[in-house]
Amino acid sequence: MKITYFGHSCFEVIVNGVYILFDPFIQPNELAKDIKLSAIKADFIIVSHGHADHTADLITLAKQTGATVIANFEIIEWVKKYGIKAVHPMNTGGQFDFSFGTIKSVFAAHSSSLPDGSYGGNPNGYIIRAANKTLYYAGDTALTNEMKLIGEFEDVNLAILPIGDNFTMGIADATIASEFIQCNQIVGMHYDTFPPIKIDHQKAIDTFKEKGLTLQLLTIGQTIAI
Repeated sequence: MKITYFGHSCFEVIVNGVYILFDPFIQPNELAKDIKLSAIKADFIIVSHGHADHTADLITLAKQTGATVIANFEIIEWVKKYGIKAVHPMNTGGQFDFSFGTIKSVFAAHSSSLPDGSYGGNPNGYIIRAANKTLYYAGDTALTNEMKLIGEFEDVNLAILPIGDNFTMGIADATIASEFIQCNQIVGMHYDTFPPIKIDHQKAIDTFKEKGLTLQLLTIGQTIAI
């Protein structure tokens, strides 16, 4: 499983030859100016919630790639209005076996509205089980007790957690979340893009290290493997 960071909360995951894209927000992000939208591949696009900093390039990339959009029911109904026909609606607690592996939709504590102001349904995180690995993409969320269930029932190899604070949990709460899900390998997201979520990188890494956790703050365009 290879994971490439495209900035903010946008990641590409390649597993079993399938390209999966999370929360496409690239063109409006000045920090991701070197990422070419036209070069992005996707077989599936997973959307955690409807806010513009997670959906800005969704319609463009869905049309460009022909990818199947996976999201909650309300977001799927919204993308269909733009002519997107390759869709797979899910909702909190549900899972589905796709060609490349299994996706489970899990609870996220946040809000959700779409760029046009319409209701965006429940925000979600996602667990991907594929190629003998388990990836947890938390989406925008606060620290919640529900994360303990992930630690109890899943064997998470890598978790992608928001750490920017203000709009989501911050660094301290993310370390607790890591303990709840029983995963010590963390990739940070949802930080630095806007002034309220800028972080001290070294302090963040050190805070995780003090608890026996490894935090990776990827540079935009960087790829790692699990």
